[in-house]
Amino acid sequence: MRTKDDLLLGLDAYEIQQYQQNRYPCFFVDCITEAKPGEYAKGYKNFTFNEWFFPAHFADEPNVPGFVQIETLTQVFLMTFLTIPENKGKKTGFISVKNARFRKKIIPGNRLEMEAHLDSFRRGFAKGHVEGYVDGELTCSLELEVAIPDIMRQFKPKIEVEENPTGGGK
Repeated sequence: MRTKDDLLLGLDAYEIQQYQQNRYPCFFVDCITEAKPGEYAKGYKNFTFNEWFFPAHFADEPNVPGFVQIETLTQVFLMTFLTIPENKGKKTGFISVKNARFRKKIIPGNRLEMEAHLDSFRRGFAKGHVEGYVDGELTCSLELEVAIPDIMRQFKPKIEVEENPTGGGK
């Protein structure tokens, strides 16, 4: 990994996994080419015929399943806010996936180039959008809301329980 100013450049699979908790067989990003913490991330995934899902997903016409596309785009999106030093390595969870669009099949041999933008990040709640391209053509896109539960719990309202002096709970 190299840095230039406040950019992270050329993070390989091992380095990406220092920031997020996805692991094989559900780790899909080959490289984060550039990330500006708190703003954007760019990366790619090379899909080869050896991927575990191709034999089961239309053997006569293999293509990348939609759920894999969503997860791959999401993993690049995670790098927009998990690269903020205090968020490094934290667990995340989907809140919502909106406006997922699949415009063209992704097939073995394609390289999916992705660009994710963080629209807002507050109290452990991230909103943003991601686009994926094959050969410069928009292939898939979506809007995401993702949480960091550990941070969100810090902002959960505290409910005080009034004790009953007779020992009956409330």
